[in-house]
Amino acid sequence: MKVSSVLRPCLRPRLGNSSYIPHLQHQTRKMRLPYIPDPPPTYTPEEAEIVERIQTRRRPRPLQPLDLTLLHSPPVADGWNSFLGAVRTKTSIPQDLREIAISRVAVVNRAWYEWAHHAPLAEQGGVSKEGMNAIKTEQPLVLGETQKPAELTEKQWAVVCYTDEMTRNVQVRDETFAKMREVFSVQEVVEVTATIACYNCVSRFLVALDVGERNGTGPDAAH
Repeated sequence: MKVSSVLRPCLRPRLGNSSYIPHLQHQTRKMRLPYIPDPPPTYTPEEAEIVERIQTRRRPRPLQPLDLTLLHSPPVADGWNSFLGAVRTKTSIPQDLREIAISRVAVVNRAWYEWAHHAPLAEQGGVSKEGMNAIKTEQPLVLGETQKPAELTEKQWAVVCYTDEMTRNVQVRDETFAKMREVFSVQEVVEVTATIACYNCVSRFLVALDVGERNGTGPDAAH
C-alpha cells in the first residue's frame, strides 16, 4: 500500500458525495456522511497497514460501504476489523447459528443493510427459506410463549429467542438462558452472546448513519 508523501495525520479527506462508488450510483438517497474514496488515501505507514488489514479480510470482495465509512477514523476501523474478524471467522459456532443470530438482530433493529448481507449466508448455512421467513417477523419471539416454527431446529430456535431478548430488552430471562445452557457448551454460549452483542453494535452504526442506504426499505428489498 503506497503512502502519500504528505503526512497529515489529523486531516481526513472531505468528500461531498458517493458517486464514485459504482454499486451506489443507482441509489436516490445518500448515506449521512460521505464515503472515503476507494482505494482509501493514507497519510502514515500505520494507516496504510490498517487499510491493508481490512482489504485482506475482505478479499476477494472489495471494501464495503461500511469499511469506507469506518475509515474516516482508521484506529476505529482497525479495532472493528479485528473484532468482527474474530466473531465471523474464529468461533466454534456453525454458520447457520451465527447468521441466524446476526439476521435476527438486523430484523429487530431494522438494519436492512445488515439483513441483506447476512440472510443469504444463513440460507447458505442450511436455513430454509421457510425458516428465514419465521426469523424475519418483526413481532417479538419469546421462548416458551411463541410456538417454535417447524422449519427451525431446537438450537436454532434457542438462538433466535436469545437474540430477540438480548436485542430488545438487554436483560435475558432465566428461562431463556437455561435453554441456552441446556443445548450449548459454555464456550458456545459465550460466542453466541458475543456475536449478538457485536452485531447490535454493527446495526446501530449502520442505521444511525444509513450506511448502504437501506433505511426505510425492508427485508424483502432487492439485495
